[in-house]
Amino acid sequence: MRLEGKAAIITGGASGIGRATVLKFVREGARVLVADINLKQAEEVVAEVSAMGFEGAAAAAQVDVSNFAEVEATVARAVELFGGLDVIFNNAGIAGGKPLLEHDPELDYAPMIRIDQDGVYHGILAAGRQFRAQGGGGVIISTSSIYGEQAAELAFSYSAAKAAVISFTRSAAFELAEYGVRAVAITPGRVGTPIINQFSDDLKSTFAAEQLRGVMTEPEEIANVVAFLASDESNVINGTVVRVDDGYSSFKQRFNLPVF
Repeated sequence: MRLEGKAAIITGGASGIGRATVLKFVREGARVLVADINLKQAEEVVAEVSAMGFEGAAAAAQVDVSNFAEVEATVARAVELFGGLDVIFNNAGIAGGKPLLEHDPELDYAPMIRIDQDGVYHGILAAGRQFRAQGGGGVIISTSSIYGEQAAELAFSYSAAKAAVISFTRSAAFELAEYGVRAVAITPGRVGTPIINQFSDDLKSTFAAEQLRGVMTEPEEIANVVAFLASDESNVINGTVVRVDDGYSSFKQRFNLPVF
């Protein structure tokens, strides 16, 4: 098991990519603090872990990642439970958007920045300080997005926040290298999470067509990559972006070629 003996925090761990990653981590031998703003759902994931035969491998914590004090307390809780911290997966986030000129800044910009951008900053800072206090070592993985590297429809605030995650990752890798800490960002494409699954079948089909396999990515497929990045097998992956987008970034759209 590639994560045997490691202690991790997964924010947004109660659903979607976060939940899938919790389950993957415990199967790989890790102990996980499932941190989510929805405590009931986080506790349900912990119960799911226990039902899988991994009693005691997971615990739940309620956290609003936009509040640094709560993120600090979550790190302290993980240390209390597990005796230290090896990995943080800054995955909590929200989505949504509207045309820029229709924005209400307090509704359409500020919440996205507080959660998707500041929440990652808070996780990097709190975990980084803990890693240093432990004497070094540790892995920081943060969820960016394909939108963090390109312009997209209705995504002005979301794209800005996800681009910041990429910049944070590069800077964190640079600044924390002396403490033996790695920092990596992932950029998922179209993933079958509750956020996307609420949309119409037609829209989901359009999303699927934007990827090279022509299907939506499953959260478990992202979790497999995150587990690898958290492991010692990926020690040379640092300060960079790992695209987990099934080729979304590689092409625009398939079309029927004309006859030449």
